[in-house]
Amino acid sequence: MSGHSKWSTIKRQKGAKDAARGALFTKLGNAIAVAAKGGSDQDTNFTLRLAVDKAKAANMPLANIQRSIDRGSGKLGGALIHEVTYEGYGPSGVAIIVEAATDNINRTLPDVRLAFSKHGGRIAEQGSVAFQFTRKGMIRIKGSGDDLMLQMMDLGVDDASEEDDEMILFTDPKELAIVRDKIKDLEIEILEAELTYVPGTIVDINDKDTAGKIIRLMDALDDIDDVTNTYTNFDIPEDLID
Repeated sequence: MSGHSKWSTIKRQKGAKDAARGALFTKLGNAIAVAAKGGSDQDTNFTLRLAVDKAKAANMPLANIQRSIDRGSGKLGGALIHEVTYEGYGPSGVAIIVEAATDNINRTLPDVRLAFSKHGGRIAEQGSVAFQFTRKGMIRIKGSGDDLMLQMMDLGVDDASEEDDEMILFTDPKELAIVRDKIKDLEIEILEAELTYVPGTIVDINDKDTAGKIIRLMDALDDIDDVTNTYTNFDIPEDLID
């Protein structure tokens, strides 16, 4: 599952720029609103708790977080927030899943379609891309080493990989909350926890021009305010990423 982390790593590096221009808070707020449709109590709605934790980690103001919860749970009225998923292909056939939260699908779909077509990709039919991915829980923690990895496996982790001084753990989606709480009890620093899509196969990109086209496409998708998450199956060497 090592290919999972490449685009996630690039997005984290891009996060500071997003936060500076307010786009990150818009995305986080939309994700909270969608999660809150399942209930506004974080103790019983783990998806909401994950979304709120992610917003807090990005220093999103508490007032903004509560407003997003109220919006999603219907307390503020107005247009409902819908969660939609788009699938497509980029240059060299890389597979892409796009998750969005929107109050206007007629706005979001053309934006997503334009990003694909403008950067050498295309939108695909529903289900034609998703089968290449597996839904997983993902937890990123501080630390590395065989002892820590074995300890995590004992907690119910399905798979793990190391990245610098961090460890990326994968769980069954239904076990994410349980495993996350077990790790917290051990007082191990949790950097990130979320549901994700892990690709079954990786497309290796070794051409600089193609790499540039793919990164520009992913950036264009990620820059759409309604888009909350993007997942893909490429692997690009660090020296080809500007």
